[in-house]
Amino acid sequence: MTGGQKRPKYRRIADALRAQIDAGEYGPGDRLPGENPLAAEHGVAAMTARQALNALKNEGLVEARKGAGFYVRSFKPIRRRSIARLSREHWGSGATIFSADDARELTVEASLLGEVTAPEPIARVLDLGEAGSSFARTRRFIVEDRPVLLSTSYMPYDLVAGTPVAEVETGPGGTYARLADLGHAPVHFREEVRVRAPSAEDAARLRLSADTPVIKIVRTAYEATGRAIEVNEMTLDSLAYVLEYDFDA
Repeated sequence: MTGGQKRPKYRRIADALRAQIDAGEYGPGDRLPGENPLAAEHGVAAMTARQALNALKNEGLVEARKGAGFYVRSFKPIRRRSIARLSREHWGSGATIFSADDARELTVEASLLGEVTAPEPIARVLDLGEAGSSFARTRRFIVEDRPVLLSTSYMPYDLVAGTPVAEVETGPGGTYARLADLGHAPVHFREEVRVRAPSAEDAARLRLSADTPVIKIVRTAYEATGRAIEVNEMTLDSLAYVLEYDFDA
C-alpha cells in the first residue's frame, strides 16, 4: 500500500476537502458538502465523512453551524510582522504593536497582577535576585470575536512600580513608549518560538480544541546597557496567525 492509502479514510477525505479549499473551490463562508453526499462520493459510512469534517473543524478551517452543516471559516489569518512591529519608529510614533500586524479592530482584556514572584527562569533573565519581585500584567487579544493571543508580561518591580508603565492603559505606543519615557527604551529584542499542545487553560481562554496546537513565543526586551527590562510570554492560536520575518541578507 502507498503512504496515502495507509492514511485513515477520514483523513484522506479531509485532505481532499482541504485541497479544494486551498484551491479556492470553496471560499470563505461557503458550505461544504454534508456527510451523506461525502459518504456517497467516497464510498464510506456517514460517520467516517463526519470524522473528516470534524478534522477540518479541529484544524480551524471550517466551523459547524447547528442544523446547517459545515462552512469554510471567513477569518483571515493575522500576519505577525515580527520585525517591523518592534521597531522604535513604529511604537515611538504612538502606534500599537498589533497595528503593524493587522488593521482590524482589536479588543484587549487586560488585568494587572501587580507585584508577583516571577517564575525562576524569568527572574534569572531579569536579574531579580532571590526575591524575584516583578510587576506583571496579563492580556487577552480578541479579533472579530475570536481570542487569538494570550500574553503575560514581567518587568522588574522597582523599575516600573508607580509609573505609567504599571497602569492598565499605558497610553500611545504602549509599554515600550512608556519605558522610553523613563529613560529605559528597549533597543534590542530576542524571541524564542516553539509549538506545542495547549494547556487546559490555554484551550479554554483561546476557545480551542485540545488537539489544536498553539505557538509559544517568549520575547525579551533589552535596554542600551544590555539589561533585560521585560520578558513577555505569549500564547498564539496557531490557526489565527502567520509569522512573517522580513530582513535583508
